[in-house]
Amino acid sequence: MRRVWAVAFAALAAAASAAKAPAADAPDGYDPWGGMPPELRRLEYPQGDVLALQICLDRRGFSPNTLDGQYGRKSKVAMATYCAAKGMPEPDHGFHAKFWQMYFPGETNLLKYVAVTEADVAALVSIPREPAAKAALPAMGFETLQEMFAERGHLSQVALKRLNPGLAWPNPPVGSIVAIPDFSGDFPWSPEKAKNTGARKPPVLAASLRVSIDRYEITVFDKNGALIALFPCSIAADKAKLPPAGEIQVKSIVPRPNYTYTPDFTPRGRKVERHIFPPGPNNPVGVAWVGLTLKGYGIHGTPLPERIGRAESHGCFRLANWNAERLLKLCDAGVPVVIE
Repeated sequence: MRRVWAVAFAALAAAASAAKAPAADAPDGYDPWGGMPPELRRLEYPQGDVLALQICLDRRGFSPNTLDGQYGRKSKVAMATYCAAKGMPEPDHGFHAKFWQMYFPGETNLLKYVAVTEADVAALVSIPREPAAKAALPAMGFETLQEMFAERGHLSQVALKRLNPGLAWPNPPVGSIVAIPDFSGDFPWSPEKAKNTGARKPPVLAASLRVSIDRYEITVFDKNGALIALFPCSIAADKAKLPPAGEIQVKSIVPRPNYTYTPDFTPRGRKVERHIFPPGPNNPVGVAWVGLTLKGYGIHGTPLPERIGRAESHGCFRLANWNAERLLKLCDAGVPVVIE
């Protein structure tokens, strides 16, 4: 496979903005990128091939983190890990008909249209700087529609704008139609599940997790030892706060957690002022918390998904919110976690 694809979204974005739909449903016959053989035609927008690849990987549980159409380190790792998990050789050249047949058979439409609603606009908040004011919010929701729809589509905010260049970002008006990747099906996605959309099978439960400090990633294994998911993560910026190598366990599973803020410094003689921030995607721990038996440590979401994959956390392991939600659904208390 080529080392770097310089992906231009112009043709793809023009197609998305030119398609007119009176409602949130896609227009009749809508077939983004033409789909992949053998079921669908060759890609109509070859410059969107990396974004298509990222969506396919993400649907199957091998996340490149935020989808941006750039074949960078996280996308390369996701593709290599997917190939290893499926026992397939890594592709050695570009995207072609046989590539899609071999690696991603049975794909359905990659994009969907969603309408901006009054409820979306009403859910927006302005997040203040002061901790006490944050604690007074009803929820730590999204601040803009651009942030909201990028997260719904697992996209970078720049990629969202390129897919929808005709809209008034960051807050297009109610009724605007936004094209985003479609992750509305079961996770992990499979052709078999896609054939019967009425069947909603529970996800395969994780039997163990591995956290790689050096690779900035969390991998998930089933009871047979098969690798079923890959999530890029951030780790502690302070090496002194890195947890020691070894095996611990999942202790707790908390959807929509709140967050107790404690200032780093309190003058001597003054009472420590703690504030409880409400749940929401802009909560410091995001929308999901997987507590670990190592005191003070957990795996959680983040309000800044595009920064995942760096050494910048306070000690815990950060995931993009959508990946934290996925991990929460795969896990249960008692699952072994190996830190290496």
